[in-house]
Amino acid sequence: MQNAKQGDTVVIDYSVRTGDGRVVGDTKEAGPQEIKLGEGAIFPQVEARLADMKVGDKETVAIECANAFGARREEMVIDIPRENLPAEADPQPGMALQAQQQDGSAVTLYVVAVGEQFVKADGNHPLAGEDISFDVTLREIKDAA
Repeated sequence: MQNAKQGDTVVIDYSVRTGDGRVVGDTKEAGPQEIKLGEGAIFPQVEARLADMKVGDKETVAIECANAFGARREEMVIDIPRENLPAEADPQPGMALQAQQQDGSAVTLYVVAVGEQFVKADGNHPLAGEDISFDVTLREIKDAA
């Protein structure tokens, strides 16, 4: 049985867990996912492990927060005056807002608290500061064309 290699498309099932075991993503609802090795569609540590796997293999890949979504940065938590929000906005904790940074790039902010004058929003990725692990099962290897 052959191993996957760069350029191959692989079909995988996975579950992503935080360091405390909380599942934060998986393929249960969407079904197996296709990934072309070498395109950077998944963490490099997972891609490297996939290249050593055969169909049917199951592996766990641990990724420290520095190599996943980075450390939490408190400067990414900001207060936004309510008058700076669209009039139709009804911000609620957990809601995602799109904002433009000074360099023109887009950033997603997550509402963490709503006050009368300000909305507190967090620009960190929700998994920033978390070590994560992928439980990956290789279902199929489609050779590169």
